[in-house]
Amino acid sequence: MKSIWEATFENNVIRIENNWFSGEKLFVNDKLQDYQINYFSTPILTGHLKNSKDEKLNIKVNILQEFFGVNCILFIADEQVALKKIK
Repeated sequence: MKSIWEATFENNVIRIENNWFSGEKLFVNDKLQDYQINYFSTPILTGHLKNSKDEKLNIKVNILQEFFGVNCILFIADEQVALKKIK
């Protein structure tokens, strides 16, 4: 089963993919920034982006394995950002 979430933050497109077989991936503007395969622990992906002031902001993604599926939480500069599940 594959799940994909997306968000846009100051003209940056963040995409998170979760697949049971190929792991978890974090893309920023179509560039892979982190990749993990976790079968037993909660995946945490990290990356960064540049804002409109050319400042580097840290990204953190938590992927939660729930009883009836998977959920994803995105933080940019320690602030939660809304995600849209597209698959």
